[in-house]
Amino acid sequence: MDSPAAGHRVTAEILRLNNGVEHVLLQNNQGAIARVCLKGAQVLSWKTPDGEELFFTSRKAILNSTVAVRGGVSVCFPQYERRGILDRHGFARNRTWIIDDSQSWPPPNDSIGRAYVDLLLKLSEMDLRIWPHRFEYHLRLCLNSDGHLILLSRIRNVDHKPFSFTTAFHTYFSISNISMSETTSLLAA
Repeated sequence: MDSPAAGHRVTAEILRLNNGVEHVLLQNNQGAIARVCLKGAQVLSWKTPDGEELFFTSRKAILNSTVAVRGGVSVCFPQYERRGILDRHGFARNRTWIIDDSQSWPPPNDSIGRAYVDLLLKLSEMDLRIWPHRFEYHLRLCLNSDGHLILLSRIRNVDHKPFSFTTAFHTYFSISNISMSETTSLLAA
């Protein structure tokens, strides 16, 4: 998947950091980059082609298998905040996800210039003790040719017994000057 016009190669590369945690580095044909940690399927960085970082990640963040990272985009599942019996934001952000090569999702439409990875979280026996519902959580992270980052999730009930859940992408945007920031068009819930 090369794009000679833009001069950047579209890649999805697996990196292992010194602490053993694996990351996926996505780069589109324009040079935009996203870095996703397989621990929690957390997007830790999203950069424009000119190198501007769009997400905040705490300098105090410790990338290991025990603590959730403050920053980027974390996946909250099977509950958001404290809206259930589990720990805050559920357990998905503290589990190691795997790369899903099962072809369970079709390739993105117009995949020229896009970099993407499909991730999968399956229920472990430990999870089953604290949340007794069998599921598969499929997550596609796609860095479009225009540099937009898209996250698509699909939760599959593999138990065929109904269950309720909440999910969210908990996002930390990088803001260089908070006094120049504005939030608009929020509707009351």
